[in-house]
Amino acid sequence: MTTYEKLLDEAYNNGLTVKEKPLQSGDGRIYNNRIAIRESIETTACKACVLAEELGHYYTSVGDILNQDNSNNRKQENVARRWAFEKLLPLENIAFAIQDGHVDTWDMAEYLNVDEEFLIDALKYYGILDM
Repeated sequence: MTTYEKLLDEAYNNGLTVKEKPLQSGDGRIYNNRIAIRESIETTACKACVLAEELGHYYTSVGDILNQDNSNNRKQENVARRWAFEKLLPLENIAFAIQDGHVDTWDMAEYLNVDEEFLIDALKYYGILDM
């Protein structure tokens, strides 16, 4: 079972409906108990990263936070993103990847089955990568 499938199960078990749809902007949206994932995302690894962040919103966010000019909304966005990092990339998994010799970000992302940009952001969050 892929990480994406596991997250789909988690969503379902929490009463959420997840559908892949053509979105006009962004890769994912959550509204009440419905999550939309942009259907043109090519890899399940990238879909998992998007779904994890949307689940992070489900667990941590309150209200409509689409307006990112509002500082409270930006804070909620960051909390959901950090939740996704901790869900998909706990520090011990990153340590295992490094111990197994996966030190280039593209290689580590492939090993950990996540999108490389998501991995880089997580490494910055954990203070492992200083860019």
